[in-house]
Amino acid sequence: MATAKLRSSRSGNRLGRRNRGRRILRLLAIAVVLVGAVGYFYRAPISGYLSAGTAYGARIGCSCHYVAGRPIGDCSRDLSEPGLGLVMLSADDETKSVTARVPLLASQTAQYRKGWGCVLEPWDD
Repeated sequence: MATAKLRSSRSGNRLGRRNRGRRILRLLAIAVVLVGAVGYFYRAPISGYLSAGTAYGARIGCSCHYVAGRPIGDCSRDLSEPGLGLVMLSADDETKSVTARVPLLASQTAQYRKGWGCVLEPWDD
């Protein structure tokens, strides 16, 4: 008799693990849906912040690299404002421009023009 109880408790334990795994998957799915809904609701302000942040990064990076003559890797340290940690800079020496990007979300380019300094490309609205 003791063996029968032991087997039933083991099979019950397996079912408990399966239910727990399913419960965790359901909670993860709900969390993904909620994050997506909040992101969709706040898409306009987020897009504005991303555009402004990348424009700021491109302008600062361009001035640092082409006006001050510092390496582009060193210019990334000038982006010390809160929230600009995701902005990545890349320089194109042929066109004398710097592009700031937040991967998959936003990018902006500033080009050095003699007599004008670094000028942002027009925004697409």
